[in-house]
Amino acid sequence: MPKIDIASAPVRTSTIYPPPYDKVTVGREKIALGNLAGLTQFGVNLTRLKPGAWSSLRHWHENEDEFVFVIDGELTLIEDGGETVLKAGECAGFPAGARNGHHLVNTSARDATYLEFGTRAPSEYSVYSDIDLAVTRDGKDFRFTRKSTGEPYP
Repeated sequence: MPKIDIASAPVRTSTIYPPPYDKVTVGREKIALGNLAGLTQFGVNLTRLKPGAWSSLRHWHENEDEFVFVIDGELTLIEDGGETVLKAGECAGFPAGARNGHHLVNTSARDATYLEFGTRAPSEYSVYSDIDLAVTRDGKDFRFTRKSTGEPYP
């Protein structure tokens, strides 16, 4: 496998979240390193969060493990149990099925960079802890619903 040229890799700033929730990730930049390497069993993203940006809405995964490793800067991990500062060289993991809503927020005054690893289950159900939203993924198709009723999200 040839070396991945990170400097010329496409950077994704978009999100799958429906409005108005799509605003929380403004300032997030992702490079899908796992896709560039042709990986199919797990994903790897190199992610940069600008000051004030969120990694995602606070969530947990039913079928997928997730792991983050901070490379540079400082991030605040917000979970059901509270907040923890993660600095360069520190990491956190979230096993599939653990109903511990989590996300990272850059509360510092400078950019922070981290690696994000996750399994690629054929189907997934994720719940967003702080709002009435869930997402079901079957393959590459996403469907947002209200977690309270199961109705499609407008």
